[in-house]
Amino acid sequence: MSPPRLIAVLALGFLSTYSRAEESVDYNYHVRPILSANCFACHGPDEKGRKANLRLDSFAGATAENDGVRAIVPGDPSASALVSRIGSDDPDEIMPPPESHRVLTPAQKDILARWIAEGAEYEDHWAFVAPKTPAVPETRHADWARHPIDRFIAARLEAAGLDPAPEARPAELLRRVTFDLTGLPPTLEERDAFLADSSPDAYEKVVDRLLASPHYGERMTLAWMDAARYGDTSVMHADGPRDMWPWRDWVIKAYNTNKRFDTFAVEQLAGDLLPDATPEQKLATGFNRNHATSDEGGAIPEELRVGYVVDRVKTTSNVFLGLSMECGQCHDHKYDPITQKDYYRFFAYFNNTQDPGMQSRNGNQTPVVELTNPA
Repeated sequence: MSPPRLIAVLALGFLSTYSRAEESVDYNYHVRPILSANCFACHGPDEKGRKANLRLDSFAGATAENDGVRAIVPGDPSASALVSRIGSDDPDEIMPPPESHRVLTPAQKDILARWIAEGAEYEDHWAFVAPKTPAVPETRHADWARHPIDRFIAARLEAAGLDPAPEARPAELLRRVTFDLTGLPPTLEERDAFLADSSPDAYEKVVDRLLASPHYGERMTLAWMDAARYGDTSVMHADGPRDMWPWRDWVIKAYNTNKRFDTFAVEQLAGDLLPDATPEQKLATGFNRNHATSDEGGAIPEELRVGYVVDRVKTTSNVFLGLSMECGQCHDHKYDPITQKDYYRFFAYFNNTQDPGMQSRNGNQTPVVELTNPA
């Protein structure tokens, strides 16, 4: 990954924080969490669990007339039943009802009222919203900013009444970027070389060197290993051995060779299904086999196998879709836009396996990928 691309990735968090700070009320950031935690269980997408024929997870449902009243009247909180009900002291009227043991804070009530006053605009689930490049903000610290991203940081600091920190000393800067990109401290030789380099692009050369280091891929792989629930043992009963490190090394190589993300995703999810799949493409599908396994006495193999499929659905949706699908096992999801039918259609894709179910103490179980050791 070249420095400009790396900077763009690191900036996403700052950009989103700045944008939310500037906007008065944002549905996905401010409103959806309140409605999801307190309202959607009774007034959400689950038709069978819905009460009072009121649906608050969609603009059409929330603004529809229901027995002569409307929960939300865009632009008019005083005419909106939702505002009246959340502000009531009457135990027969207040929402959420006392028996739910949910209570809105004054700040949450204010957010909902302000959101309605501003037009009650709904947004798609954040996982389906394409990111947009925001306008670069004006800032009184323009001289401090060396890159457009710095101006977002400066503007956010100004909004909080803060000033930028003093510039880091060269040795501190080298230590920070080396730890960030490789997880290791700089060597004394690297430190001395950086301090002795007076060229205007000395820092950029350090970043290029670190991105070309094999340790860069190792550092980046740590986060992916966590997301992919990596483990070299079976985790459950007896915690038996298994060899998953070839998949780990495949991920390291993917980062170090700057593999395209679409290829990175496809090969891990279905590398063995690609036409004329190579051993490495088959190896990539180890992503699907990182889950915990068991061979506990008395366990039912088919029950274990199905549990593995459930794990793959959960991990794949969390990691690649930004969604939590697991609630769809039992009912239409009450918070995310996933029906029970959606869940089991997704489940069916991973249910075409030959797993034996019982697998733990005997090392890797079928199906396996045979690899040739180049040594």
